[in-house]
Amino acid sequence: VQLQASGGGLVQTGGSLRLSCAASGRTVSNNGMGWFRRAPGKEREFVATVGWNGGNALYAESVEGRFTISRDRAKNTMSLQMNSLKTEDTAVYYCAASRYATGSSRAEHYTTWGQGTQVTVSS
Repeated sequence: VQLQASGGGLVQTGGSLRLSCAASGRTVSNNGMGWFRRAPGKEREFVATVGWNGGNALYAESVEGRFTISRDRAKNTMSLQMNSLKTEDTAVYYCAASRYATGSSRAEHYTTWGQGTQVTVSS
């Protein structure tokens, strides 16, 4: 399976972006999926995850209440709606598919990663 992340861009503080992740090659409808990000000079960090059925969403504390993860199993896609963006949200965002049906905040649970999409939030 291949994952393609898109939707990144440049936005001002307080703005919104919607990231998408499209899977191809095989279905990921039975896999948990997640978003991670890597800011310049920092380690990769967990952002959000969702289970195979779209339930059990879990968010990093830093994005709780601002970001919403969702998925469309029929279309083999996942999205991340990002509102009230802050400069500290600037990073390359990666989507990933887990080896498990449930979502996870642990990167080692993910076997397939997309190429990343850049999100830049300016003040």
